[in-house]
Amino acid sequence: MKRRDFLSGAASGVALGAGAIALSACGEDKKEAKPAAPAVMKKKRELKMVTTWPKNFPGLGTGAARAAKRITDMSDGELTVKLFAAGELVPPFESFDAVSSGTADMYHAAEYYWQGKHKAFNFFTAVPYGLTAGEMDAWIHHGGGQELWDDLSAKFNIKPFACGNTGVQMGGWFNKEINTVEDLKGLKIRMPGLGGEVLRRLGAAAVSLPGGEIFPSLQSGAIDATEWVGPWNDLAFGFYKVTKYYYYPGFHEPGSTLSCGVNLDVWNSLSSAHQEIVRNATMAENNFMMAEFNARNGDSLDVLLSQHGVQLRKFNDDIMTEIGNAAGEVMREVAAGDEVTGKIFENFAAFRKKAMGWSDLSDRAFWEARQLPFKYE
Repeated sequence: MKRRDFLSGAASGVALGAGAIALSACGEDKKEAKPAAPAVMKKKRELKMVTTWPKNFPGLGTGAARAAKRITDMSDGELTVKLFAAGELVPPFESFDAVSSGTADMYHAAEYYWQGKHKAFNFFTAVPYGLTAGEMDAWIHHGGGQELWDDLSAKFNIKPFACGNTGVQMGGWFNKEINTVEDLKGLKIRMPGLGGEVLRRLGAAAVSLPGGEIFPSLQSGAIDATEWVGPWNDLAFGFYKVTKYYYYPGFHEPGSTLSCGVNLDVWNSLSSAHQEIVRNATMAENNFMMAEFNARNGDSLDVLLSQHGVQLRKFNDDIMTEIGNAAGEVMREVAAGDEVTGKIFENFAAFRKKAMGWSDLSDRAFWEARQLPFKYE
């Protein structure tokens, strides 16, 4: 046989052999193959989030938007959270009812806005002379606060989460100097929550207004003073255009926690994986917002003082002591109002006492040491 014919025949044999093997393999596969499972279509769900904040408002409004985006992204779009700013779907102070009833699925707000529903909601934003931001987180996550909050909110068909913090707030903007407690009498001031009740005890006329109504109310003279948040947000609202006296510290909100409330029926309908996504997305925003406020407030305060002629004032110790006495009176009365509030206050007060002992030895001691006259920069 010629070499060329041999190679050609060998090649054909290999090809035939391979074909036979392939046919045999196909036969085996065909014999043992099982029907392919149909592709599983991921169920997608849209959740409506309403807020009490103006659209894209720095810190609060943008924090709500970030929380919505976190849930959407972390679920790979299986949960798409559509955000509605204050007034876009419901008025700001109707957000709670909208979620409770199922008109909306979630809200981003401050729980003390709901004190008309139950006084105990104040504890889960801030109460006068209460807890700092770090202490609030500690209480909610490790001091029994979340369980108490869950029980309270469940009465209104809501599952709550901490979802942001502004840190300690400023005392507010005033159209006159406040040198004594007497200067508060008759003063028309925007201050929600129990802080407003404290000022009423001292003779002020405290009212609760949503953020978007504060500036025009100051401008028109409907109110004489307002608290809002702190330098970053206050600069954005332009309060310096209508009043110049800027007071600190904010006794009323030492660590204001923002919240995300989820309709309880919606929450219970979520898979455990989706529940965990909501839980972690809100916790991430809680930490991120606090960091952002700490970063932005210093720069904004400098702008207010150096560019807009704002006059910074500190409430003197006599005023703060009188406010403290009134705050204690209000807190004791609130706690005595009903069994649920009493139980929450008892837990909160016990945690506050322990937290103050540690904070004195840790944070405050360090802050004082950091002010000593040594060279660092």
